[in-house]
Parts: sequence; structure tokens; C-alpha cells
Amino acid sequence: MRHRFFSRTVDELNAGFESATHRGRSEPGPGLLIIGAGMMGREHLRVAQLLGRARIAGIHDTHPQSVRLAADEYRHRCGEGLPIFNSLPDACASASVDAVIICTPNHTHRQILETVAASGKPVLLEKPMATTLQDAQAIVNLAASRSAFIQLGMQYRYKAQYVEAFHEVKVRKSLGAVKTISMAEYRPPFLDKVGQWNKFNRFSGGTLVEKCCHYFDLINLMAEARPVKVYASGGRAVNFLDFEQAGQASDIDDHAMVVIEYENAVRATFILNMFSQELYEEMVVSGPLGRLVASEEASFKPSTGSRARLQVEVAGHPDYDGRQLGYPAAIEQSGHYGATYFEHLALMDRLEGKAVDAATPEQALWSLVVASAAQHSIATGSPVDISKYCADQGLDL
Repeated sequence: MRHRFFSRTVDELNAGFESATHRGRSEPGPGLLIIGAGMMGREHLRVAQLLGRARIAGIHDTHPQSVRLAADEYRHRCGEGLPIFNSLPDACASASVDAVIICTPNHTHRQILETVAASGKPVLLEKPMATTLQDAQAIVNLAASRSAFIQLGMQYRYKAQYVEAFHEVKVRKSLGAVKTISMAEYRPPFLDKVGQWNKFNRFSGGTLVEKCCHYFDLINLMAEARPVKVYASGGRAVNFLDFEQAGQASDIDDHAMVVIEYENAVRATFILNMFSQELYEEMVVSGPLGRLVASEEASFKPSTGSRARLQVEVAGHPDYDGRQLGYPAAIEQSGHYGATYFEHLALMDRLEGKAVDAATPEQALWSLVVASAAQHSIATGSPVDISKYCADQGLDL
């Protein structure tokens, strides 16, 4: 299966941003309800204001401090008060709301989505779609039963280096047929979240579910096949070893190495290290004609931008020695180095009835299948046969 975003380049995305900037705002656009006013909720507020194709109908969050922070940031950027809904059903039913963005803690996604779904309105659901495969399957079934779409927030596929990598591999076919894929992320520990929910497997789904579903989504897309076997090794080496919250000890892993075999004989690896000082990502794809390296260096330090790079080690290729990539500063600074901006662009296009390249519930489920199988492999010390594992989990795939 081919995906539309394979055909795009970073230059084309940047040109679209410049065109939108010159056009300016016209009609106020659809009303967005943002459920969850934490770090990701405030990022969605910021990006929606930058894109300018929607109005903020309001937010809903049960955590007063998050609501205050969101309202202060919103007023600072636009000089207006932020509408706040105290009741989730009332918020979803409001005539001012045309679409809903869910960015609450992972373990709440299914319950909140079921409440939102009753409104019949389109939804952007942040990653991971759920913390268990059973909940993920239920969300896929829910999406299939309704006319309004559910879009999944797998925004890493919009990062500049991956947009260009997919174009090189899938459109230009610079490497020939893909044979191997390697990905790695080195980064600091998990950030603080409300109630520190991301320090516990039962709330986050586990590190490979919470953080790495992005990467498994990218690997699945690059392989263009279903995984058949997963083996992983990992554990807790440095982070939060003595951390407790409400008398409960943290149990999240802080490093892992994952091997994935696909039904088309593509093989992939993924390495995670969460006790680095800075942020590093890398995707290496190899084929019979050579090797592609898509990389990024970034930081959690304020005002530190991302440095993305693409190298195509194929004889005669103009990017053999590599080149820098990126988006305009306004996009890069809005969130996830520009990726969330293009996720919102897809949401707006889809609300207007256009074909988009955003992640589907089925794709998000498969990213969780790999992540969950890898977590299971770490726990058992054994390879995981995906067909048997999915059957044991009650999945209908």
C-alpha cells in the first residue's frame, strides 16, 4: 500500500506554509475542543493559533493548574479569554465545537473517546491510542462503526528528516527495495507530567508503548508489511530507580533494544536510551543500491532548535555527503520541531473533506502491536510470534 505523504518533500511543505502565511486569515474556521490542557494540550493550542484555520471553542481538563497555564498562555498570545468547559459531555455537545482533540494521559484515552464519540464529531486522538491492545482494538472497532473520522496523533511522520527519507525511498526509489531498517533514539528521562503518570506502566502502557510507538509506526511504514516476530531486551538502569508517587514505586524501563522481522523479509532494529543529556534520533535504511541516513539533533533546553539532516549514500546521488533540512522557525518552535503543525494541517484538510496522509486507527494499532510485543519479550526473555501473540490478546487482525 502506498501513502500520499511519500510523494511530498520538505521544500513542498515549506512552500505551502509560505503560501498560507501570505493568504492570512479569512473565516474563523471550525471550532476545536481540546481535552487535556497539559504539555501536549497547550502545544495543540499553540499550533492551532499558528495555523489559523480554526478557532478554539474551548478546553476541558480536571486539573486546575493545567487549565490556568493554558488560559494564561492563550491570553498572552491572542489577548482573549480561553473558553473553559467544566463538564466533558457538555463540552462535546456544544454547538461551538466542530472537532475534538484528545491529549489526556494514555490510560484515559478509551474512556474519554467513548464519551466524545457519542457527539458524532471528528476526533484527533493523541498517541498512543491506548495502553492495552484490547483497548486499542476497541478503538479501531469504534472508528469503523461511526461516520466521523478518528485521526491518530503519530506526528513524527511529519518530521522533516522522515518526510524526505520516505520520498527518497518510496518515490525516487533511491535505494532499490528496502532490506533493513535501523532506528535509534537517545534522550533525557521522561519529563514531569500531572501526577507523574508517565513513570508507571499501568498508566503509560510502558516505555515502548508511550514513547516508542512513534518509531514503530515509522518502521512499519518503511517496511510496508506486517511484523511476524519481535525480540527485545531492555530494562531499568538509571532513571527513577528510587522514585515513588503515592507510595508506589516507578516501574518504567529506560532502555531497550528491539529486533523486528516482517513478512516480506525486511528486518528492523530499534534502540532506545533514556539517560542521555541531549536528544538524538536516527533512521538508517539500506537497500541493494546503498544506504540512507535521516537524523536529528535537538534539546530540551529553551530556544534550542532542531538540526535535521539527510544523507543518501548511493553512487552519484546529490545528497551523498548529506544536507541539512528544516522548516521555518515559526513552525519548528510551535511543537515537536514542526511535526505537530503538519498534523494539524492534515486535520484541517480532512475537516474540509480532502484526502490526507494522517495515521489511521489501524496503523496506530499496529504500532502498538510491535510495542506491546517488545514489552512482552523483555518481560519473558523470549521472542514473540506476532500471530500467536495477537490471538492470545484477543485481537482480530
